[in-house]
Amino acid sequence: MLQMKNTTFYQNLETYAQLVVEVGVNVQKGHTIVLSVSVDQAPLARLITEKAYALGAAEVIVQWSDDAIQRSFLTHAEDDRLEIVPQYKVDQADDWLAKGASRISVVSTDPGAFASVAGDRVATYQAASGKALLNLRKASQANKISWAVVAAASVEWAQRVFPDKSPEKAQEALWDQIFQTTRVYENNPVEAWKNHDELLRKKANELNAEQFDALHYTAPGTDLTIGLPSGHIWEGAGSFNSRGEEFMANMPTEEVFTAPDANRVDGYISSTKPLSYGGTILSGMQFTFKDGKVIDYSAEQGQETLASLLSIDEGAKHLGEVALVPNQSPISQSGLTFFNTLFDENASNHLALGAAYAFSVTGGTEMTEEELKQAGLNRSQTHVDFMVGSSHMNIDGIKKDGSRVPIFRNGEWA
Repeated sequence: MLQMKNTTFYQNLETYAQLVVEVGVNVQKGHTIVLSVSVDQAPLARLITEKAYALGAAEVIVQWSDDAIQRSFLTHAEDDRLEIVPQYKVDQADDWLAKGASRISVVSTDPGAFASVAGDRVATYQAASGKALLNLRKASQANKISWAVVAAASVEWAQRVFPDKSPEKAQEALWDQIFQTTRVYENNPVEAWKNHDELLRKKANELNAEQFDALHYTAPGTDLTIGLPSGHIWEGAGSFNSRGEEFMANMPTEEVFTAPDANRVDGYISSTKPLSYGGTILSGMQFTFKDGKVIDYSAEQGQETLASLLSIDEGAKHLGEVALVPNQSPISQSGLTFFNTLFDENASNHLALGAAYAFSVTGGTEMTEEELKQAGLNRSQTHVDFMVGSSHMNIDGIKKDGSRVPIFRNGEWA
């Protein structure tokens, strides 16, 4: 990490690690923490581990990753090694679940890390992993356990965001954005997060009181109506696990979100920002929906990868999340494209292909998979957000009697 020699940077990194464990997964005495992180972010990993133990964690399990090694595996491994995830990995995930482990995922991957790998090989591996870790994914999507996705600035990712800067300056600039958007620079970062949590929760409560039957999106290249399930729940910022402990699933976060009715989506919509998926970049995507299902699609870049994503399972062709983010959000106003969903989704209204979160409908966390499906919540092995918002987007809430209420006008809350 280039800036470890900088005392101010190290202090900011320490504050960031504290936020991740205290606000992100809210470490309590006796907790098991599973940290997924790249080898080039070892200094941050050590700080997160130290801070978690200081808050009383029983154990911190670190899962290391490396883009270059993973690229070699995806390129050269025998086909059967891509198609089958070994049982010990399934058992390991089930062990974490049994302990109610909190998961911290530090994303820092180069958005184009696997661009040289055949798209079908990446898709095969991701589908296999999705099946093997399905129990863990379901528990996370039902908020049975605490989980937090946070970012760290790798040189490769930083140079995608700041191509005109030197590697060192680009990495410094990306860390600066990460610290800004996660409130590290505030006088009291923990208090700042509490205030932000309250603000987004208030907006979610306003939408919950309305209980719209559907949302109608219009913008250049977009005219889409999305039905909402009966008893749907909008959430913002903080969530609560099965032990009643609050956690922050995404840092940064600027969204309020819920689940759509997977069978009531009709019309067409265009993406407005690039999407980094499976180590490749997709851009200029357009989708046409009928009765909830994607019936036509295209991408200016990444068509093959998009086709692989949509073919993972039947649920990959339906929506699992609808999220509202005003165009004036700090991330949007930075004017940057991060090529990273954690950031770009918080700059823009977005939708997700794939699984809905069980907590997005009343009583959902106690429902079976079949009951969730009957309630209108999409089920899938995948969940991939794509950005659709802009300063030209209008959204109306449609009530059961057909009356309309403006929600967004020109990309902002109406």
